[in-house]
Amino acid sequence: MLRQSLVLLGLLVLAGCAQVPDEKIDERDPLQSFNRPMYDFNMDVLDAYVLRPVAVGYVAVTPTPVRRSIVNFTGNISAPTDAINATLQGKAGNAGVSLARFLVNSTVGILGLFDVATSLGLNIVDEDFGQTLGVWGIGDGAYLMLPGMGPSTARNLTGDVVDRFVLPKIALTTPQTVLVFALRVVEARASLIPQESLLNESLDPYIFMKDIYFQRQLYELYDGNPPVEKEPEDFDEDFLESL
Repeated sequence: MLRQSLVLLGLLVLAGCAQVPDEKIDERDPLQSFNRPMYDFNMDVLDAYVLRPVAVGYVAVTPTPVRRSIVNFTGNISAPTDAINATLQGKAGNAGVSLARFLVNSTVGILGLFDVATSLGLNIVDEDFGQTLGVWGIGDGAYLMLPGMGPSTARNLTGDVVDRFVLPKIALTTPQTVLVFALRVVEARASLIPQESLLNESLDPYIFMKDIYFQRQLYELYDGNPPVEKEPEDFDEDFLESL
């Protein structure tokens, strides 16, 4: 199966060298001729034969309270990383909240299995290194479709490496880091099962996923308050009325 998957990946990448139609050219996505076949490989091979079956089995055999505890546990491990990134972004309040969440959930919440902090008004503050780079003024860079990981950008790929492997190693061993990463991947895929119809029913699933990804990144970068695009100052309302 692995050999067949690698062969298919190679064929898809070669096929992706074809020119992208003018109507689908996107300046955010200069590598689209590679990204589209990689998307097909992710969905038609990795997701269809590995990720989705594992996620479906995980949901079937794992009781909801246990799943919730797994989410709480992996989220608690990320709290110090959130605090570091909040500090780097100049958000002292968010850094304090993340540290307080970690202390409360690691003790009263029994190593983070229970989210006691939220009941105390300490809500999750999600800050990652990709957002930190964005706050520092670094642009998204090229849109990327990564094998087995899905959509990203050059900036966020750098941030993911720091958040998932560099910073956790301060407190976790390599096997523990890999285990936490695997748990997050399976849970994230399981959480997407109810939304699969939206992707399948879209006219172009690749573009749909890309647009949703950029909207989510903008939302997170501005902490839920992205800037509203203003109409051009020379906009002529009388022209519309004359039509």
